[in-house]
Amino acid sequence: MTDLDGGDMTPPVAEAVGPTAHVLHDDLVRHLQHLQVERRLAERTRTMYRLAFERLQRCAEAAAVPLREVQPHHVRRWAGQLHAQGLAPGSIAIQLSAWRSFYRWLGRNGLVAQNPVAGVRAPRAPKPLPKALAVDQAVALAEFKDDITERRHSAALAARDQCITELLYGCGLRVAELVALDAQPGAQAIGWIDIADAAAHVRGKGDKPRSVPVGGPALKALHAWLSMRGQLAVPDELALFVSNRGSRITTGQVRARLKRRAQQAGLPTHVHPHMLRHSFASHLLQSSGDLRAVQELLGHANITTTQVYTKLDFGHLSKVYDAAHPRAKRKD
Repeated sequence: MTDLDGGDMTPPVAEAVGPTAHVLHDDLVRHLQHLQVERRLAERTRTMYRLAFERLQRCAEAAAVPLREVQPHHVRRWAGQLHAQGLAPGSIAIQLSAWRSFYRWLGRNGLVAQNPVAGVRAPRAPKPLPKALAVDQAVALAEFKDDITERRHSAALAARDQCITELLYGCGLRVAELVALDAQPGAQAIGWIDIADAAAHVRGKGDKPRSVPVGGPALKALHAWLSMRGQLAVPDELALFVSNRGSRITTGQVRARLKRRAQQAGLPTHVHPHMLRHSFASHLLQSSGDLRAVQELLGHANITTTQVYTKLDFGHLSKVYDAAHPRAKRKD
């Protein structure tokens, strides 16, 4: 869905016509004609404009203010009322965008001195917290023994998928960092794993290098995969992880295999690679409380990005408080 000032809208909406449609002010009608004839907007886009204009007209009528005399304080109050009525921030933004275009058109035609919507912004939509697995779920997924029955190389594929899972959860790698890993370090290598040093060396966002410790279970899974990698990899393939065709595995293939693995392991939620990165960060923060260390391990340039995991961890802290603090216990 694009901004109403910029063109088409994705969601189809039925045209608001007929006896139940609101009778629009002449200025609004002419602007809709302008949108159709001169800007050639799609019908569903014009429908969204019309619905927004009906709401604008109802607000102006309720405030007993002519449309051409609407001021910024009116618009701010109406936007606040829409928010109080439960309209989502994104929907309020669409209303304001339509209203803004109307008053811009009036201004170009010399009918208003200023655009009263110009400086009004919709409320910020809350950012959803990243979803993380519970510790027991993440461990169950990592330790799951896949009984896949592909026609060829089923044992090698199972070893590869387990190693991928261990590295995503055990190291907090991004899926792009994981698929970029090479089997051996080299001049052209973007990332590799130093088994002797138990460290994964990767390049994250902004081509920023970082090193992450690799735990015992992940190293064990890596050894198992490397012993079978030759069954899948084509000659001279540099990638650590390859598909069943022998070339470097893609991020989409990793997502598909992880989704399937989670289903086979009986997890009650859809699992994707970044969820394991979230789980890595959340579980590490729960155990250590060291936000700066988690920031370094994740490769975040700004610690405010990492601080979202303190919100994730609040549920865990609340349970600890309820179970342990004497003043948390309520009377029967």
